[in-house]
Amino acid sequence: MRIAVMGAGGVGGFYGAKLAQAGEDVTFIARGAHLAALRERGLRVEGDQAKIALPSVQATDDPAAVGPVDLVLLTIKAYDLEGAAQQMQPLVGPQTLVLPLLNGADIAERIGPVLGAGHVLGGLAQISARIEEPGHIRQVGPLNKIVFGEFSGETTPRAQAILDCLQHAEIKAELSPQIRSAIWQKYLFICAASGVCAVTASLLGPVLADPDTRALYVGCMEEIAALAARQDIPLSPTVVADTLRFSEGIPPQTRPSMLLSLERGQRLELEVLNGTAARMGRELGVPTPVNAFIYAALKLRADGRAD
Repeated sequence: MRIAVMGAGGVGGFYGAKLAQAGEDVTFIARGAHLAALRERGLRVEGDQAKIALPSVQATDDPAAVGPVDLVLLTIKAYDLEGAAQQMQPLVGPQTLVLPLLNGADIAERIGPVLGAGHVLGGLAQISARIEEPGHIRQVGPLNKIVFGEFSGETTPRAQAILDCLQHAEIKAELSPQIRSAIWQKYLFICAASGVCAVTASLLGPVLADPDTRALYVGCMEEIAALAARQDIPLSPTVVADTLRFSEGIPPQTRPSMLLSLERGQRLELEVLNGTAARMGRELGVPTPVNAFIYAALKLRADGRAD
């Protein structure tokens, strides 16, 4: 299968390396020092879930040089979404499928008008991975799974083909008949974990151990559950309690992605996470004071440091 990985950072680098190792025709779309390292030295992945060394990989910064592919793994940061959707149009032919593995609840709705809604699957990745240095991906922790599906809920031949490809590469993957619910369940978790840890500048363990910040964490999740309910997106009635238990099972020293970006002075996925929740709350008439607070408190840091 011809596959383009649009955004070869932690998530794209990890899964792209697994697919390339399995013999798939993978091209990484990257930029800057990371692209130079991929071209010169290949790609190395180290972590709890995989150790891969690919001395040579296909890498470019120009999707037009790749042309139409069978599958695009879209693994950029969500703040680049609209520009990336425009840039990746040359990758999308009549039969191309686009699988977004980004944080956020409305990714497919945002790229569908640009790429064609019929090309876009729903998807999410449960993994913690980052660029350790150019050409080197570091994955940490037990999380490692892709969940995806058709928004219709059908198990189509094209979705089954993607599942077969991922599983052949020894990627933990699940084809979900309720992918929109799965996306919102992750959105509920990531808004709380990334948002509360970033706004308190604290690791996950201390946030959950302190009663005040724990209440903030729970309140954030309760607001996302209310937004889903207002839009008739089915979530388990125990989703908040279940996600809190799941969070407590994660290593306490975990730095969620937005906290890590804040510490590094990088751009934050604030708008697509807590900012989107606050906006939806205003539009739907659902109170979202915790998400609105997180958004307001971090808004002036959202573009990163001006070095």
